[in-house]
Amino acid sequence: MSVLAKDTVSRVRKALTDAGLEDTVVELVDTARTAEDAAVSVGCELGAIVKSLVFAVDDRLVMALVAGDFRCLEQNLAAALNLKGDVRRPQASEVKGATGFTIGGVAPVGLLHPLPMVIDRSLKRFDRIYAAAGHPHCVFATTVDDLKRLTGGIVSWNIAENMDEDADLPTIERSKTFASMANEKKNEPDTTEPA
Repeated sequence: MSVLAKDTVSRVRKALTDAGLEDTVVELVDTARTAEDAAVSVGCELGAIVKSLVFAVDDRLVMALVAGDFRCLEQNLAAALNLKGDVRRPQASEVKGATGFTIGGVAPVGLLHPLPMVIDRSLKRFDRIYAAAGHPHCVFATTVDDLKRLTGGIVSWNIAENMDEDADLPTIERSKTFASMANEKKNEPDTTEPA
């Protein structure tokens, strides 16, 4: 049986078609368990791979959708989602219980239970991005706009930073709201310009 027929992958495919989108789920010959593996398997830049990262803010599970070449700034997740509490990495069993997916194939759509989501704005660098589709050998192609519509996620540049400090990326100004919150914590005056 093809992995495309597995229940977890079928949920992702149904979520796409129910939203009026094309079923772009593909089965890869090689694994897409990590962002690096997925980029090689798909034949795209590492940054075009969407990492679906599940965290807990206190006891509430949330998902951060982060570009493959960026790292999640866990300390910013609660503020980005307008939540309060400590951020921690949940157990694999918690992730599976909430999403219905095993780590390595966690999709941002077709979840068993809806989760608050935040999307890394750096993904907008790419016209086409690729996310896990419910199995370590499956991904689906989408756009940031469609991903936002599918997940109801908040797009934020504050939740991730480039792993390559020498990378030449376009600068994105910090939003005034987030900058104000950050400055309140540091007791510094807000000198940023509005986005």
